[in-house]
Amino acid sequence: MFKIQEIREIIKLVDASTIDEFVYEADGAKVKLKKNIGAVEVVAPKAVAAAPAPVVEQPKAETPAPAAPVKEEAPAAAPVADTADLHKITSPMVGTFYQAPNPDSPAYVKVGDKVGDETIVCIVEAMKLFNEIEAEIKGEIVEILVQDGQLVEYGQPLFLVKPE
Repeated sequence: MFKIQEIREIIKLVDASTIDEFVYEADGAKVKLKKNIGAVEVVAPKAVAAAPAPVVEQPKAETPAPAAPVKEEAPAAAPVADTADLHKITSPMVGTFYQAPNPDSPAYVKVGDKVGDETIVCIVEAMKLFNEIEAEIKGEIVEILVQDGQLVEYGQPLFLVKPE
């Protein structure tokens, strides 16, 4: 059976390489990774979503409504600029984020908690497998970026950690 650290390393290596597909089998376990070439296309609709801004220039009563969300997004982006010195713990897979091992248990970590390299910070459920996610860095949890039960994507930031 593969450890989550081993799978993360394989993901990083495949992501950094030029190969599109990787398959590895050992001791009855199999890891198969495919790069999502179509992910670049997802960026295009976001650019199209920004296209309604010129439409906003039309003199209609609806004009202020689209402008307000754009103004709200700008302050949300400002804290991200301030987090350049923070480490992001990202999701190693697509799945459902859980802060605790079960609904009756306390969260693995909360804002202000100190974590070590191997501290479990959450679980990501993928295909009915519960994968424990480790901090991989010593530091303090500054922000939890997702909600309990939220679907997360591969590489999506889950936590911000101030390294020690």
